[in-house]
Amino acid sequence: MRGADTTKRCSPSSTPRPPSSTTTTTSALNLTASAPRRTPLFERHVALGGRMVDFGGWELPQQYTSIRDEHLAVRKVAGLFDISHMGRFKVTGEAGLDFLQSLLTNDLSRIGRGRAQYNLMCNEEGGILDDLVVYWGDDGFTVVVNAANRERDLDWMRSHAPSSVEIEDRTFELSLIAFQGPRAQELLPAKGLDDLPYFGFRPGQVAGVSALVSRTGYTGEDGFEIFVKADRVGEVWDAILKNGAGHGVLPAGLGARDATRLEAALRLYGNDMDDSVNPYEAGLGWTVRLDKGAFIGRDALARIKRDGPRRTLVGLTTAPGDIARHGAAVRSQDRVIGSVTSGTHSFFLGHPIALALVEVASLRVGETAGVDVRGRQASAEVVQLPFYRGSARSAAAPAKS
Repeated sequence: MRGADTTKRCSPSSTPRPPSSTTTTTSALNLTASAPRRTPLFERHVALGGRMVDFGGWELPQQYTSIRDEHLAVRKVAGLFDISHMGRFKVTGEAGLDFLQSLLTNDLSRIGRGRAQYNLMCNEEGGILDDLVVYWGDDGFTVVVNAANRERDLDWMRSHAPSSVEIEDRTFELSLIAFQGPRAQELLPAKGLDDLPYFGFRPGQVAGVSALVSRTGYTGEDGFEIFVKADRVGEVWDAILKNGAGHGVLPAGLGARDATRLEAALRLYGNDMDDSVNPYEAGLGWTVRLDKGAFIGRDALARIKRDGPRRTLVGLTTAPGDIARHGAAVRSQDRVIGSVTSGTHSFFLGHPIALALVEVASLRVGETAGVDVRGRQASAEVVQLPFYRGSARSAAAPAKS
């Protein structure tokens, strides 16, 4: 996620491992042994003209009208995303906090109940197993993980949990939708959210339906992620679109989600990071709290911080039409120094953008590099990240995390 989608958070260009078809099922999700999973909003996506694709074992809309229109709606007004494919775990028990502290890199004691925190789960070598968001509620913790990693994360967490901690997979019980954009607060059919801080959450009612509303997202804009029971999510979805009719609100698909998160330089698991990449290489060292006590990967991460990472994530821009895709080689002085991790055309900025993992100190902001584009070398400029700062930066200040 958030890097937070989320998917927290997968993109159309990645090829995540589909979840097994042997997990707990529910009729609302139309699960079968052979077909991709469908969220409770599937029929609505089709009715809205959604171009459905198999994404990590789920049938989700790549786009409805056009990626461009949906992208610009998110940046200028608001867009509505179905992110019910993401994994949702409930962690309860007296030792729940201590357990999560021992498993994750960030320090949950810096927040408190009613707040969320972006976090990483690493292996003993400091490689990133997943990025996720933890919500600290009155009745325990909700952990939202990337869809493609759901089963692996659940197994990893349960294998390290003490007997006093219970971990429940609630992915198929709760749906999750995201309403993102500079006018999201104004146009969300809900009251009492004006003072909700960034990365804060609380129970409430959206269109008269009980929900858990969080001021989080994966687009760089202000907005909300809404947890609601699977059998009521359709009502909330319809009400948000109806309330936004005439204002420019659009349902938005995977294409717009990937483009907006990349503009905001939000990392994507499976592209910009995986278990071969550590937090310092991914530019996420701020999530590592070495002073909080023992946690999995701490010793390795302390060594990496002391010695310095070998690679670093940089931002690149190229000329219109020169879109650098995942895996494209990056060169400096005729030498390969790394590769592109994510790349797309930014409809909002008007040119292609990319993230690349390269050797430390090989490129600096303002310098140029060569990048492979469709069998030829294109010129790329190294730029400061993020590519774009949206309205999320002007939302109420988040708790330190």
